This record gives sequence, structure tokens and C-alpha cells, in this order.
Amino acid sequence: MIGVIRHLRRTAIFTALSALAGLALTAAPATATPDVGTQASTGQAPSLRELPEPPDATKARELLGDLVVADEDDVPGYSRAKFPHWITQHGTCDTREVTLQRDGQDVVQDDQCRAVSGTWYSEYDGLTIDSASRIDIDHVVPLKEAWRSGASQWTTPERRAFANDLTDSQLIAVSAGSNRAKGDKDPGNWKPPLRSYWCTYSRAWISVKATYQLTANPAETNALSEMLDTCNA
Repeated sequence: MIGVIRHLRRTAIFTALSALAGLALTAAPATATPDVGTQASTGQAPSLRELPEPPDATKARELLGDLVVADEDDVPGYSRAKFPHWITQHGTCDTREVTLQRDGQDVVQDDQCRAVSGTWYSEYDGLTIDSASRIDIDHVVPLKEAWRSGASQWTTPERRAFANDLTDSQLIAVSAGSNRAKGDKDPGNWKPPLRSYWCTYSRAWISVKATYQLTANPAETNALSEMLDTCNA
């Protein structure tokens, strides 16, 4: 019965995300003029208000306690191609380009929605970067981590929704170096170098895992609990 309930909840989540994606694809004509960033350049880290706000620490700890804890083996068959991304969100803008616009300051995009100038603050390592080519869009819960904690059982449309989810706190623009150092590691094996970001990162990770009904291994949950402790520091 529990398995059936989880399946129904996950189906409802993906149905809602698919509906939002459909609205995004039809919300603007292909000739729409891309938005131009209007944030003032202050030399400081941009506000996190652009990133979908994860639950607060109290709620995150409650969600952490509700996650199914299980060892995660390498499930055969993984490929990034099984999580199609980046998809068109509106006009000529794909998920990467929308995230670059959302997370940057003074972002200017050309008529193909490519970021030609702007500044990005990488929350993971504290770097300020002025070239989009040096920015990666990180999946907070990596695609391969999702695969081995439940996504191997999803359909391709479900994996597409996960890989392009702008509704939950799953996508963030960070330095290419920090993203590639992280790879497919969970918090038991990698944490953002900036300890000051551990609180937000753990809350975001837990939120995504809970939303998508993904499992967590013991080392992962222990690390997440430790990171949540920094919320009160």
C-alpha cells in the first residue's frame, strides 16, 4: 500500500510539472524579446530570492526523517541522455539560459537568448564570474544520484521534468569548477566548500529528494543532519 501511495504522489508531481512545462512552451511566441537583467551591480552576492526557496530548517529536518533510508547501489543503464535537458522554456530560451538569467546580475541576452554579459556569484565556492562560459547549471541532486535512488524506475518524460525543474530548488548557476568537483556525489561525499552555504544546500537537497520520493543512504542522511545543524549556528 505504501508503494502505491508513493507512486500516486510521484505521478501527481510529474503531472503538475509537465503542465507547467507546457505553459512555458506556449506562454511566449518564438519571436519574443528576451528579458534583460535589471539588477544593480553591488559587488555583493545576489539575493537568494531568485532561487526557489527550500523549506526552513525545521521542516527540512522533518522531511529528512521521512525519507526512505536505503543503500544505493550503482544501478546499470545510467546515461545523461535518459534525462533530456536542456529543454525550451519559452521563446528561444532553454532551461540553462533561464537559470543564467535568474541567478545572475545585469545579465544581457542576445536574440537567441544566450547570455552575452553579466555577473554570477557561485554560492558553492564564493567566486564571482563574469563569463557565462565559466558557469555550469548544477542539478542540486545530480542526475546519476537520482538514478540510483529511484529515477531508474521513471519514464523518460518524468526524468525530463526532473532534469529541467525550475519550480523546486533543484537548479542553480555555479562555477564550473565546483560543479565538476561535486560530480554525482551526495552530501556524504561532497559538501560546498563554503560552509556558510551548507544550511541552504542541505535544505534544497532534502526538499528535492522528498518531492521526488527518492531514497537516501545512511551516510547521506547523517551528513544532511550535520549540515542542518549549521542553520542555527
